[in-house]
Amino acid sequence: APEAGRSRRFPTVTRDTARPEGGGRAAPGDAPAPARQWPMLSVLAATAIGLLSTAVGQVRIGCLVIGVALMAAAVLRRAIPSVGMLAVRSRFTDMITYGVLGVAITLLALVAEPKPWLEIPFLEDTVRFIVR
Repeated sequence: APEAGRSRRFPTVTRDTARPEGGGRAAPGDAPAPARQWPMLSVLAATAIGLLSTAVGQVRIGCLVIGVALMAAAVLRRAIPSVGMLAVRSRFTDMITYGVLGVAITLLALVAEPKPWLEIPFLEDTVRFIVR
């Protein structure tokens, strides 16, 4: 039986924030700390590799690696029920945020000058119109 005076309704005043959906450990509690957060660590490792390759002069490759890491974070957030610290907001918001940022960074890396790997026909006209 519930305690006397305690209601099962949600409080009218929020005193705390709820944990994000999927914010539990990604591995059992008896696993070592890095294993419990493997989704977040894998995305961070890929991002670090991208930043390192950007720092040594391979800007396009580094940005591509970072973009793919963010898109992988969106896929991990969707596919795995418990992703540890990779869960920041609701599942939908995290997926959209990681996915949009990943696609944007990847596209920017592909159209970067000189010698873009992807040519978007209307992009040059749009830039000329805006920059006039």
